[in-house]
Amino acid sequence: MLSAVSFSHVLLIALAGLGAGVINALVGSGTLITFPTLVALGYPPVTSTMSNAVGLVAGGVSATWGYRAELEGQWDRLRWQIPASLTGAVLGAYLLLHLPETVFAQVVPTLLVLALVLVVIGPWIQSWARRQAEKAGRSAEHVTPLRRVLLVLGTFAVGVYGGYFTAAQGILLVGVMGALLPESVQRMNAAKNLLALVVNVVAALGYTLLAFGRISWPVAGIIAVSSLVGGWVGARYGRRLSPNALRATIVVVGLIGLYRLMHV
Repeated sequence: MLSAVSFSHVLLIALAGLGAGVINALVGSGTLITFPTLVALGYPPVTSTMSNAVGLVAGGVSATWGYRAELEGQWDRLRWQIPASLTGAVLGAYLLLHLPETVFAQVVPTLLVLALVLVVIGPWIQSWARRQAEKAGRSAEHVTPLRRVLLVLGTFAVGVYGGYFTAAQGILLVGVMGALLPESVQRMNAAKNLLALVVNVVAALGYTLLAFGRISWPVAGIIAVSSLVGGWVGARYGRRLSPNALRATIVVVGLIGLYRLMHV
């Protein structure tokens, strides 16, 4: 019942959920807004993680729908990435329920820094790969079997991380795809939204089935409604950003998220 949450908490959580929905659609690290907010309001870390993951599913749906046009032409690759995200998320959700939360929290800053570096140097990596493909007489759009394997493994690894903690998984996904795929940042963002949604759905289902009583359902409901609106807003305006502007947004939000993660 929402009466279990004070009005001030409702307002703060709703604002955090709205911001998270927008940021998830653009970048994919909205949890870096909602998770610290819930912890600051006195919710236990694991309860915050689970309630947040359940609530943000709605925002993931609206963000993915908003970017549906950019998903066209990617399904041949996504049919490999989606199962990787799915199985990774199952393992990550299992780990959250059986390992101390500090295990992954200790490596999050390193992973986030690596992802931000990949986001920044992604265009140079893509240019290098394009030149190599042209020298070998292949299409610049061709994805080699090795890169496909690395992409699936990277997607699986991010799925494990996302199923466990969810924060900044979108930045990690864009970093991995940017290093391996000849795609625009907007199309990678669309794929990121879909894959992150898969992870969040799996995590939310796992938490609901195995730890129903540890979820704050009023909090999850508030985040669901507000992030649904935020995801729509983020997708509507994020698709208009230039590639460089979107890449800069990812880096800036990532750096802010890194600071917040290290000071939670």
